[in-house]
Amino acid sequence: MRAMRIEGVPASAGYAEGPLFDLDRPPAAYAGKATATEEKTSLQAAIGTAVIRLAAMAEAADSDAAGILEFHIAMLEDDALSGPAFASIASGQTADVAWREALDGEIAGYEASDQDYFRARATDLRDIRDQVLRILTEDVDSAAPSGAILCGEDIAPTRFLETDWSHGGGIALKAGSTASHVAMLARSRGVPMVVGLREPLADLAGMALLDAEHGSIVLAPSPAEIGTFRQSSASFAARQGVARRFLARPAVTKAGTAVRVRVNIADPSDVDGIDIATCDGVGLMRTEFLFGKNLPDEETQYRAYRKVLEWAGEKPVTIRTVDAGGDKPVPGFTVEEGNPFLGLRGIRLSLARLDIFRVQIRALLRAAPHGNLRVMFPMIATADEYGRAAALFAEEQAALAARGVIHKMPPLGIMVEVPSVAIAPEAFAGVAFFSIGSNDLTQYVMAAARDNAAVAHLNSVRHPAVLRLIGSVTAFGRENGIPVGLCGDAGGDPAAIPSLLGAGLRDLSVAPAQLAMAKAAIADVSV
Repeated sequence: MRAMRIEGVPASAGYAEGPLFDLDRPPAAYAGKATATEEKTSLQAAIGTAVIRLAAMAEAADSDAAGILEFHIAMLEDDALSGPAFASIASGQTADVAWREALDGEIAGYEASDQDYFRARATDLRDIRDQVLRILTEDVDSAAPSGAILCGEDIAPTRFLETDWSHGGGIALKAGSTASHVAMLARSRGVPMVVGLREPLADLAGMALLDAEHGSIVLAPSPAEIGTFRQSSASFAARQGVARRFLARPAVTKAGTAVRVRVNIADPSDVDGIDIATCDGVGLMRTEFLFGKNLPDEETQYRAYRKVLEWAGEKPVTIRTVDAGGDKPVPGFTVEEGNPFLGLRGIRLSLARLDIFRVQIRALLRAAPHGNLRVMFPMIATADEYGRAAALFAEEQAALAARGVIHKMPPLGIMVEVPSVAIAPEAFAGVAFFSIGSNDLTQYVMAAARDNAAVAHLNSVRHPAVLRLIGSVTAFGRENGIPVGLCGDAGGDPAAIPSLLGAGLRDLSVAPAQLAMAKAAIADVSV
């Protein structure tokens, strides 16, 4: 086979050299049992084993991954999912065929839905189907060899989590998305990943070179290509090593301009592995991950917020009110919609469910005395939405004061992610601060979904239209004494940082794993 280079989209920067492993290979053959009773027992055991494995992974996983795994466990334990398979076994089918047909029927129904939420859940069902089939067939060869590059149409989160990445390896996908759960997991663990490959992988045998810094994979590489690849890989590793020297230093450009670099977190436990001395506080604490199987009560939320505030000390902690909806459904809270990214999400949903929103407001007010809290509202589109949300804080503050409960009113700011705010920020001159959500702002400006690999090339914060809006918001904030920061993924992208600082930003918030590289990139900018 001659060398072949296939271009794609970088989802998690890095380099991997190793054998190809086909994620889409069919499972091994199943050994049928003598009776229907034995077939039923076999399927029950396989489902039970899958639940045990998932529970073990969830125990060791971070909050994002644990939420995914708990959802899978709940589906496996739902008799409505397994019931049709057991009925087929009673009619004479083998366990593997019965399970595959039952799940394939469910998957087809989800894929045919006009609801984005249900179409997305089809991926979870395929993952569940394949987990049980691998256990049924005792497919010992289903595990990828150490250091392999996993290739295929897409990869399930559980497949990522059960893979040993300690000896290298990477991921190359025909589909996938830079905003998928797996992409987020890959970035947090430093696993190289490329999505949206523009050609199918014709031959999955032999060695390959994965360049996830620029976005390509080379099949059957020549000695010259291997040499060039290794030089690039060594350069990337050297840059990472240099970047680590910046971790404990304040972020400063070549011209001596100070830049605040904060961290984004999804769960209170995330701060356990972060030295507060390495960052300028928390630029975004997501709260929707507290809203898992059950809606959290006031005390649960209060303890979560207090933990992070006490960890940060005098440094600011910006907590975002629950941003449910879109690609973050919450049982008992969000609604099913045809286009959830343009529907009832973020502050719109909170204002529609005051019973839930008021609980969060009280928890935030009570937690505020324990640190330097700032609160921001997501998906603000009109000044009226901000006014209504701020009024609710005032109402709950008065109620707590009347009861003699210790509390404090924090500064209230907004996310700038809806173009209406970025175009006309003067309507929000009364807010305490702006925080630019680059992920949503970019997808709305470019009309390119951030979870769609087919239009990933359009979804760039460095597009002049996006940068012009960021620059205008930053200038408005500077002229009116309103602090402006950015808390989207772009803040941790070394390639985007020069453009963001050029647009006037001096406050970025990044994933903890990106702190060092972000500070190093800032030090290389001449502004």
